[in-house]
This record gives sequence, structure tokens and C-alpha cells, in this order.
Amino acid sequence: MNDKKAKYITTTLPYVNDAPHIGFAAEIVAADIMARFWGRQGYEVFFNTGTDEHGQKIAKAADAKGESRQAYVDHFAAEFKKLAAADTGLNLSYDKFIRTTDEVHQKAAQALWRICAENGDIYKKKYIGLYCVGCELFYKESELDENKCCLIHKKPVEEIEEENYFFRLSKYQAPLLEYLSDDTRNKPDWQRQWAYDFVKRGLDDLSISRQKSRMDWGVPVPEDDDQVMYVWFDALINYISTLGWPDESENGNFKKFWQEGETYQVAGKDQVRFQSIIWQAMLMSANIKTTDKIFYRGFINIAGQKMSKSLGNVISPYEMITKYGVDATRYLLLAHTHPSDDTDITWEKLDEWYTADLVNGLGNVVARVMKMAETHLNESITISESFVFPEDIVDALEQFNFPAATGIVWKQISDLDERITTEEPFKLVKTDKEAAKKIIEELVYGVYLVGRAIGPLMPATSSIITDAVLENKKPENLFGRLG
Repeated sequence: MNDKKAKYITTTLPYVNDAPHIGFAAEIVAADIMARFWGRQGYEVFFNTGTDEHGQKIAKAADAKGESRQAYVDHFAAEFKKLAAADTGLNLSYDKFIRTTDEVHQKAAQALWRICAENGDIYKKKYIGLYCVGCELFYKESELDENKCCLIHKKPVEEIEEENYFFRLSKYQAPLLEYLSDDTRNKPDWQRQWAYDFVKRGLDDLSISRQKSRMDWGVPVPEDDDQVMYVWFDALINYISTLGWPDESENGNFKKFWQEGETYQVAGKDQVRFQSIIWQAMLMSANIKTTDKIFYRGFINIAGQKMSKSLGNVISPYEMITKYGVDATRYLLLAHTHPSDDTDITWEKLDEWYTADLVNGLGNVVARVMKMAETHLNESITISESFVFPEDIVDALEQFNFPAATGIVWKQISDLDERITTEEPFKLVKTDKEAAKKIIEELVYGVYLVGRAIGPLMPATSSIITDAVLENKKPENLFGRLG
């Protein structure tokens, strides 16, 4: 019987007002690596992702294109779903792709609303606020620049007066401070500290609905046909609606993976306010366990600038896949992007990393070792023990530090290459065949260990390498040279 705690991991849900870019691609590959890694360690794992499909930005974009809102979100949801493909996408292993327009999700959102209302945490009042359409969020004047522009979108906010429902976020200041005091639950620590300081300054209650006459694309508010839910109140609930909450009759995934399991969220660094504060308060209000661990990733910038359609510098993951291949793209997105700080990349840097690490590094070592094995060994080596991830790789992955984890493996690759150069078994075989065969066998075993270690990051390449070792045969070149 498996007595290990089940593991649950989720990305944020990307907002479907545009096609996928490499920032989200890195986030979802990070979650995929951890899901595969835990699965190989014997854990039961549930990996969630999907799309966030309501809100004013989507309504405006669909209207501008002359499309129905549903047709508009269907198109972009399909673009994100294609990321799962093994040969043309990122070879993702998620268990559920939840859409916030799914009926099961909308019912869950309404159920959580009712629970919060029954607990006295939702009330209605008239309100005048400064609203940023880009963030879909009301701001205090102190949170804007001197021209009353959003600090993120650099555009003036709108002053809006209407009657909305509010969530008593202020009620949860003390429990949120307690949650954020635990330095194991939000990483990196400076993001946790930002959230703690934000909460400590005092919390305003949160507007969680919009008048349908002004914005009609959202989950209907229970028992009020004139209001729809604020997109963030609706979207965050996907993390449990995907598990079948509140209806446990089907498979019990909510109990197994959320209540009794260990829960992980991966998010961009601009998500702290929503994931570590608002979502946790909603869970507290509904008497549901808070998230165990949230890891925030930095942005990927292009040549010193933030990715932007207007600048024309957005890189699509599909572009990278076409140029480098699936596993190479997964490697480039995680091995060379900082786990929590911003990373600057260019196509030139990607080319350099691809050639140095994969063509001349991993690919070259596997080819050299397995060519010697095929030529000089009569049979494949014996693998007597089951593979166990080295402790230093486990430690790095548990901190979501993918550059550190890949660095350990690539040091092993470098050591194999150096041993070939130093001991020259391809020459020694002419004078001392048995000694040369022993070195080659040890090199092959080293290649096998590398192949197993990269399994969560580069699953297809891992299988090719381990199959080559078991068949004692040099595989086709793993990575083609750039033209």
C-alpha cells in the first residue's frame, strides 16, 4: 500500500485574450516536470491547468472582432490545449484541463459564493472606485502613479460608480498574516514578505461582482440576475472545481489531493496578491484548507524588454518547438531561466545554449559512448538496481530550482566527456581490450544514469537514451545542428 501523501500541482489559468507565449510555457513545463518527478518517486499526482475565460477584457476583445464571446474563448482555449501534444507541443502530462466556462466550474463557483455568503463574508453596497480594465481590479489612489495610471499597464484607470457585492477580505487579515508568517509556504521569500507587508498595512474588502448591464460575460451571481462574478473570484475556484468540488460522489479527488494531499501552485510573480492573499482568504471563508506551497516565477524578457505585442517581440513556444524540437524547448525554458527572478533571453542566446548544452553536450556524449558500446561490447550492460534520483537533484527540484537540477546533470555529462578524453578507451581497446571494455561499460552506465535523471525534464530523450543502453545501440543523433 502506498502510504505517501498524494501530490496536487496546478499552474495559474492563462487569460485567453491572446495565444500562448514562452512565459506561460515555462510555468506549465515547470509544473509538468514536478508532476513527472513525483510520479517517478511513487506518489499519486494530480496535475491541473486550463484557461481563464471570463471578464471585461475578453468581452471587449470578442466584441471588437465581431465574434461571440464563446467562439472567441473556444479558439484561444484550443491554442493552449495544443501545448499538450507530444510531437508538436510541450509533451504535457496534466490530468485535467479546466475551462472557467465549463458548466462544472461555474456550478462550483456559485457553490463557493453561497458558502462565503452563509458565513457572513459577502455583502452588497454602492461603490465608487478606480478600475483598471487591464488588471480587472480596483485600486487605491495610493497604488497608482501621479497621473492615476495603473503601474502595470501605464494607462489611466476608470472611475466607476455602481452597486456591487463585496467579500470581507479585511476579516481575514490576522489569519492571512499567520499563513504568510510560515516561510515554507510561499517562495521566494521576498514575495512572501511583500504579501505579508501588504496585508499588515490593512486590507480593504474586495468588490467581487459587476453589474450585468456594464459587463455581462461572467458567472451569474446566485439569486441575483443583475450581477455577474468578478473574474478573479470566479477563476481562482478552478483549483478545486477541477477536483470535483463540491460534489465528491464521483471519485473523491478533492479529499485525496486537496484535503489530505499536499497542494502546490506555480504562478508568475505578478500573481502574489491574487494567489497568496485573495485565494487564501476565500479558502478560509469556505473552511477549506489553504494551499500548502506556492512558487512564484520571474518574467522572461526579450533583449532587455518585456514581451509585448506592440513591440513585436513576443516569442511563441511553437516557434521554439519548430526550431529546436520538443524536449530541447522544454530544456531551454527551464535550464536557463531563473526560478524566481526575471531572465533576459534572445534568439542568439537560445541558439548558443542549444548548441553548447544539447548538440555538443548531451547529444555528443551519448553518441560517442554508445558508438563505442555498439562496436566493442558483445551485449548490453546489466542494470541491477532500480534508479533513484540523487539527493542533490531531489533537493534542487523540491525547491523548484530547475537550473540547479540541470546543472548537476550537465556536470555528470561533462565528467563523462572528460573521462573519454583523458582515458581514451577507443585507443586503449587496441592494447588492453578488457580494460577498455570495463571503461566503456562504466561510461554506458553513466549515460544510463543521465538518461534516467533527465526523465522529468526531457521525457522523450530520456526514453531514447535508456532504450539505446538496453539495446546496446547508438541512437540517431538526438539534436540536429542549426542550419
